[in-house]
Amino acid sequence: MRFWIILLSSVFVFGQEATPPLDIPLKLSGTFGEFRPTHFHAGIDIKTQGKEGFEVKAIQSGSIRRIKIATSGYGKCLYIEHENGTTSVYAHLKKFASKIEAFIKTQQYAEEQFLIQRFLPQGEMTVEQGEVIGYSGNTGGSMGPHLHFEIRETKAEKPLNPLALNFDIPDSIRPIVQGLYQYPIQRWGAGTKKEISLRRKNDSTYVANIQNMGGKTGFGIRLFDRQDQSYNRNGVYSAELYVNGSKRFGYTFDRIDFSDGKKIDALIDYATYREERRRIQKLFNDYGVGYSFISKELPDGNIDFEEGKSYQVKIILKDYAQNKTQIVFYVEGIAAPFAEEVKVAENTISPDKDYLYLYDHHEVYIPKNCFYRPVSLPIVAQKDTLKIEAEQFPQRKGFELKFGFSPTLDSLSRQQLCLAKYNPKAKKEKNRLSYVWATKKDSTLHTRSAYPGTYVLAKDSLPPTIKPLNFRNEQWISNYKYLEFELDDDFSGIQSYRGTINGKWILLEHEPKDKRLTYDFNDIDFDGATLNIVLEANDGVGNKQQFSATVYRKPKR
Repeated sequence: MRFWIILLSSVFVFGQEATPPLDIPLKLSGTFGEFRPTHFHAGIDIKTQGKEGFEVKAIQSGSIRRIKIATSGYGKCLYIEHENGTTSVYAHLKKFASKIEAFIKTQQYAEEQFLIQRFLPQGEMTVEQGEVIGYSGNTGGSMGPHLHFEIRETKAEKPLNPLALNFDIPDSIRPIVQGLYQYPIQRWGAGTKKEISLRRKNDSTYVANIQNMGGKTGFGIRLFDRQDQSYNRNGVYSAELYVNGSKRFGYTFDRIDFSDGKKIDALIDYATYREERRRIQKLFNDYGVGYSFISKELPDGNIDFEEGKSYQVKIILKDYAQNKTQIVFYVEGIAAPFAEEVKVAENTISPDKDYLYLYDHHEVYIPKNCFYRPVSLPIVAQKDTLKIEAEQFPQRKGFELKFGFSPTLDSLSRQQLCLAKYNPKAKKEKNRLSYVWATKKDSTLHTRSAYPGTYVLAKDSLPPTIKPLNFRNEQWISNYKYLEFELDDDFSGIQSYRGTINGKWILLEHEPKDKRLTYDFNDIDFDGATLNIVLEANDGVGNKQQFSATVYRKPKR
């Protein structure tokens, strides 16, 4: 059996069928390209029955080119380059296979760092098709046990749709429509939505009554897809808008670019998402943003309905298995509604200009192209607070804030001073403030990636906490395989930690979701029975905590 991944004019051919990365039935909790809060999903998420530890296998023979261990993002992750010009990516692993684990652990001990990344030359470490390369887990930014799996075009570093590998994932379910919405297209983008009532004509078709519309109009849709053996609500493979049989907009997720992720807010009804936490995907491009998965040859989906004319509107949704759902309705063109003159407020930010606001204690710098459209941005500055409000429009990139503080602060107060963002919707009072990373220079705190909200000067005076979980001081632990600690911080987070036994650095695996540090006794053979443990930790502002204990363990030799 042969299959192809098509990349523009290039064709990469697998010489033989790829091995699925897991032996268990493949059930998806995430599909390629689906809309996530901050990005378009670059792979597929394969469910692991709510458990960790399943064998993960190389889909094809190849060279391991990158090994990374992080406490965020992809967690423990492996990158394998194949001869056909693609790279497979395996993320959120619990651990690597023994030869990879031994290699990376040597590197960690050499650098005395748990968080590490290594790029390997071609051919230095190879794997065969179907070889076990690791074990599924829940590391990094994962919210539950699963395997995040990707295929990338190696040279261009472009994610491709892994479903092109034809893994056995039964799917006979059509995409499901949750709502259809109409938007007036105004000078600076879409206006307030209006829902179009739909009814189901049959298994594959939704219809609506004849709609009266005039002037430029866009459509948005709430939807999801699922496969036969999974109840997760996943994204669709393609969405297309046709008017009178002519394609006016659409996207198909065969490949994406990582730069697309920053622009995801411009392809949803951002105001609805912020206010209602409901994601409406646009079938129009009111900001003129370019995406790798939307053809530049297509119109922008902003339909100009003319008075006295009739139109058929059809929306076609497909999953990768080509299950199809369509929405069909008719529009009678009416006179365009009167467009009121847009009044520009004094505090309106124009996308094509830079702005610098100076206050007694603070600075706000808004760079050019920070927003997609002109927005009103009221700013209220007080001694310890900076409140920045904005209309519900997407932001292309962050702006900069500088907070001044008294140069006469003593060294400890200066160290513990930090920047925080106020969250009035937090259910618990202790969660009302969230730490904001900022550099501290002279008498200024500076952050470069700010978004509207209320920022305050805060103080973090509490050091991290360290607790032994599976042992106590002066205990014999000869039969123990691991030492376990709870490591936590109440505000600015764990910045660094270091553990030693009898003065030797030990590798402590950190899993922030569990607040856990784990040491494997197989790492080092200690000569004597007495083990003096010292563990130090620092939080984001430099508060320090130290834990020490003595335990006893019979030497191996």
